Amino acid sequence: MENYSYQKRLKAIWEQAVQLYRDGNREPDSYFDADTLASMALIGLNTMDVYDYAEDYVCGGEPDFETFLMVCEARRDYFLTIQKGLHSNQKLDPATLPAKDAEVSGIVWLPRILPKARAKLRGELPPETMYGCGGDRNFFKTNNIHPAEFLRAVWAYEQDDARIIEWVGARRAAVTLETAS
Repeated sequence: MENYSYQKRLKAIWEQAVQLYRDGNREPDSYFDADTLASMALIGLNTMDVYDYAEDYVCGGEPDFETFLMVCEARRDYFLTIQKGLHSNQKLDPATLPAKDAEVSGIVWLPRILPKARAKLRGELPPETMYGCGGDRNFFKTNNIHPAEFLRAVWAYEQDDARIIEWVGARRAAVTLETAS
């Protein structure tokens, strides 16, 4: 996939997936031909990276294309910069994710989304786990954080959970202040 205009190719891939889903196709493995899959692999994406976002968009109106693009951009940057274009052989075990009601510093979902964000950046999410699912979106909305922004913060602070918790806490406090005004 050409770097300068990859976003145009990605938009065509997104539109194709949205249309296939609208047409009733629920078989993700049938969505893309070998050339498209190869293009996606060059920027660190796989079928489920597109299918999950298309499915949620068609069914619920979000995430929109712009969010999809920004999340893909964060993944692409990490893939090309940190992973040097090499795919990880690891996969996150969904059974190891903290419970949906787990919290840290009073922030529900944060313990769950941290390993998901790290796995998303590294391309290690299994097909049954989506970064940006409904629970994730609720977390983002509640804390006034964009999904791509969270990925970049997780990348910036790497394994320093305390810094990420502090960053999310500051966002949460800003939301609370705005609501109180």
